[in-house]
Amino acid sequence: MRMLACPFFNDKMANMPTIAEMMKQDICKGDFSKCARYMVFKALGSEKVPEDLIPKQVDWVEEIIARAK
Repeated sequence: MRMLACPFFNDKMANMPTIAEMMKQDICKGDFSKCARYMVFKALGSEKVPEDLIPKQVDWVEEIIARAK
């Protein structure tokens, strides 16, 4: 999942450009392996990434993966 294709930033953060850019710098353009959305994507595929999952919500990743299996 590339940042440019990430629906979170393209759809959910359009009205918060400053916050979105801070997250992009920290996670997407930095260490994207810390992104909760990326973690779920790698484990389950793009269709299982919750639309409302914020990149910094890594504490939810294990629960999402466990519920999907």
